[in-house]
Amino acid sequence: MNLTNHFLVAMPSLQDPHFKRSVVYVCEHNDEGAMGIVINLPIEVSVGSMLDQIEVERDLPLAHPDSLKKPVMLGGPVAGDRGFILHNSKASYSSSLNVTDDIQMTTSKDILPLLGTKDEPSKYLVALGYAGWTAGQLEQELAENSWLTMEADPVVVFETPISERWDKAVAKLGIHSANLSSEVGHS
Repeated sequence: MNLTNHFLVAMPSLQDPHFKRSVVYVCEHNDEGAMGIVINLPIEVSVGSMLDQIEVERDLPLAHPDSLKKPVMLGGPVAGDRGFILHNSKASYSSSLNVTDDIQMTTSKDILPLLGTKDEPSKYLVALGYAGWTAGQLEQELAENSWLTMEADPVVVFETPISERWDKAVAKLGIHSANLSSEVGHS
């Protein structure tokens, strides 16, 4: 099983505050574990405010100031002081993981000065921290019915309002979220 480019959608029974009603975009999944970014838990910091706080200097003028109003996401409980940018650009940055042909995850700072300018990726999400699982840990959580899984949809990641991402992801399975039970069991 490889869940790279899939969503993990928290079941109602998952009450961990880091993951309650969360949607995780899985960036990497292999025999050593998994890594993903929570895409629907905003923090009270905008992208522009974050860039100001870390004193990012721009060489290009602002062309898309509204993109800097986007909230930064709480990407997960691991490495909360590190930034992760999910984006659709095929531009070359010093540290990017090509998750698919259309989606990259970049951790290098060279993308930051481009945000808000004409050279920014047309679709992006900024997160602090990530969700990580050691070898076998995610598979155990799946066996415990903590997560629903489905192939990721870039529309949910980049275009769906944040407050609707969990319901929209559940609906992709043909399920209405009101029909999900918080009871865990096996048939």
